Amino acid sequence: MNLLKRLLGKPSSKISHPLEKHLGYSFSNRALLKQAFTHRSITTEPKQNYERLEFLGDAVIDIIISQELMKDFKNEDEGFLTQKRSSLVQKSFLGSMGKKLNLLSHLNIESTVDLNLEKIAEKQAANTYEALVGAIFLDGGLKPARKLILNTLWVNRQEAWKAINYKGQLIELCHILKIANPRFLVTNVSGPDHQKLFEVYVIIKDDQFPTGIGTNKKTAEQSAAQYALEALSS
Repeated sequence: MNLLKRLLGKPSSKISHPLEKHLGYSFSNRALLKQAFTHRSITTEPKQNYERLEFLGDAVIDIIISQELMKDFKNEDEGFLTQKRSSLVQKSFLGSMGKKLNLLSHLNIESTVDLNLEKIAEKQAANTYEALVGAIFLDGGLKPARKLILNTLWVNRQEAWKAINYKGQLIELCHILKIANPRFLVTNVSGPDHQKLFEVYVIIKDDQFPTGIGTNKKTAEQSAAQYALEALSS
C-alpha cells in the first residue's frame, strides 16, 4: 500500500481518478482536485490554478500545527512556539513532504518551468502540498486535512527541528549573491527577567525582512535569518 493510502485511510469504491487512488481519498468535488494540481503556467484564472488553495492550505497548516504545539508544549512561551512552528511550515520542509508524497508527478505544469532545478522543484512541491491541504479541507472539512498534516508534517517534526544554522547560511548566501552582509537589529525586548522575549529583524542593504522572535537574542536571530533566507530563495 502506498504512503498516501496509509495516511488518509482506505480508498472509497467510488474512486476513479488516478490521483484519488494514490491519495486514498475520494473528492466529492473533483474540480478542487484538478485545481490543486494546476500550475499558473497552465492558466492564470484564479479559480482554476492552485494559488488560492495554496493560500488556504497555508492557513489550515498553521492552525493544526499551532494546536499540536500548544498541546505538546504546555508551559512554553510564544517565542518558543513560534520558532517551532516556523521550522515546520518553512517552504523547504513542506517541499520535502511534497516530494515524499510524489505530488510533482501529478502536477499539471508547462515544460518551461524546469522541475529539474532543485529550488524550483522544492518550491513547487511545497506549493502543491499546501494546495492539496486546502483542497481536502474545502472538500471534506478539517478532519481529513488534519489527518494528512499530522501524518506528514507532524510525525516528521524532529527532522525539521534539527539544529540548523540559519544565520550562517544567510551570511553564506549573501556572499554567493555578492550582496551586503546581513545586519541583525534587536527591535524589542519584553517580559520579566526570567521570561524575556526578543524581537530581531534582518537588514540587507536597504531591504528589511520579517521579524524573528525568540526567548533569547540568539534564537531570535536564527528565526529572523530563516525568514530572510526564505525571502531571498523564493
